[in-house]
Parts: sequence; C-alpha cells; structure tokens
Amino acid sequence: MNDIYQTITDKIITELEVGTVPWVRPWSGEADPFPRNALSQRPYRGINTVVLGMEAHCRGYASNQWLTFKQAQQLGGHVRKGERASTIIYYEARMMEKNDADLVADGDEADKRFVPLLKLFSVFNVDQVEGLPESYQDRPVLETDWDASATAEQIMECSGAAIRHQGFKAFYSPTNDLIYLPGKTTFADAAAYYSTALHELCHWTGSSTRLGRKLGRRFGESAYAMEELIAELGSAFLSAHCRLDGKLQHASYISTWLEVLQRDKRAVFVAAAQAQKAADYLLEQAGLIAPEVALPLREAA
Repeated sequence: MNDIYQTITDKIITELEVGTVPWVRPWSGEADPFPRNALSQRPYRGINTVVLGMEAHCRGYASNQWLTFKQAQQLGGHVRKGERASTIIYYEARMMEKNDADLVADGDEADKRFVPLLKLFSVFNVDQVEGLPESYQDRPVLETDWDASATAEQIMECSGAAIRHQGFKAFYSPTNDLIYLPGKTTFADAAAYYSTALHELCHWTGSSTRLGRKLGRRFGESAYAMEELIAELGSAFLSAHCRLDGKLQHASYISTWLEVLQRDKRAVFVAAAQAQKAADYLLEQAGLIAPEVALPLREAA
C-alpha cells in the first residue's frame, strides 16, 4: 500500500507552495459546498472533505458528487475507460496494545487502546461516469433558500460563547474565555465577518471545559500554528454548511504550516479530524446536526 498520509500531504503542500489554500477554495460559488456520496447523499467528512474538494477543483469537475466503481454499476452506469479514481480514507477502530500503536493523537495513557486503522477506498466523480439515471446526471440540488447569515448567527448564538464586538482585532482570549470581534460594518462583506467569527469559535471549542484540545506534546513549538490550522479548517467546514465563501484568516501562517506538514506527514490528518470535531460540536449545539452524526474518525463511501 502506498503511503497515503505522505501522498495527500504532498498534494496539499504543492497547493500551499503556489499560494492557494485547498480547504478554502473548493467551497466557493453556488455548487454543492460539500463532497458527498451520490448514492447515499451522505457528505464526506474530515480530511476527505479537503481531498475531494481539491480533486474536484484541480480536475475541473462541475459536480461535487462521488461514487465507488460498484455503486456506479449498481445505478446502471459505468466509469468511462481511462478515468483515474480519487482515494479517500476510512478509519476502523481496533483494540491494540499501546506499545504496538502508531500514535495519531495525544492524551491516552492506557495500556490498551482503540487505534484507528486506516483503509483506502477509490471513488469517481459523477462527471467520470456514463449511463447514470437522469436524476443522477442532473445531480441533486440542495435547498438553498435559507439565509446563510441567519445560519451562521444561529451557530454563534447557540454556542453559548461570550462574544464582544469591540476594537480592531479578532481573537479568542482563553484567559477570560471571551471572543473579541471588530464591528460587523468594518468587514468587507458578510462572508468575511462570519468566516472570522466561525474561526474564533473553533478556537473557543478547544477549551478544557469543552473539547479539551491538547497539541503540545506532539507538536511542541508548532502547536500554536497547528491550532490555527485547526481553526482555519473548522471555519471552512462551517462556512460550507452556511453556504458562505470561505476566507483565509491568517495567510502569514502558510510558511509555518508548510514546515509542519513537511516534517509530519500526519499533521493535516490530525488537524482535519480536530477541525471536524470542533465544527460538529458547534453544529450540534445549534441543533443543525443530530448527535449521532458526529462520529469520531469513521468514514466510508
């Protein structure tokens, strides 16, 4: 098996080196903001959201819907000859002795632990498939008649976070557990305001009284940059849910992210998983997803 961690990390590094940010770009515009399975209509999550969004953009697909080879056949279609699959991942939890475990995250001191074992799946964009029923050729269109700003406001209000609009800087203060944002009218548009607010809310979820996110033991001096990467990804996931164009909050961190990714091939997987947890926490608080949707580290086609 090829080293999928390195393969995906290398693709993201390539995008960052040319100045593009793959977790922001795929969700711009009116297309379905989330990659999802065309048969089940289940959205992909975590790192697969980043990978498939990047694949759709780089290959020029108009659709954000995906099928396995067998699913395409199940629907009466077939993958066109010569088409190249995109790889997604699925984690299956298995009990292992701690000494045998290749640690992915910090904080578990037990002698035995559940370790997520990685499996690979190949999927094809529906643009690569011929002979699908008309309903799949037309591609299901999600409801878009809600006010995206209202959705973001719902996430902010239901979070319970204390948010103060003052000054000219956006940041989360762990000391007093407050989020500070400039006034709404100081932002270029609503998307910029809500993207910033959601970024800071993702930082807020990391508190020991909420998700208790700990990065220091593994990432050391890079823990701060990793926390920013988690908030960037989490904000992108939430912006997609609100159907808002994603915005890069801290371009100055790109060089640091590159250093972390070049040093640790699993760093972006950790960041994506933690970002998904942050987004799920906020969406669940707002009643926008059911608790059972927020399943840790499991994903299938």
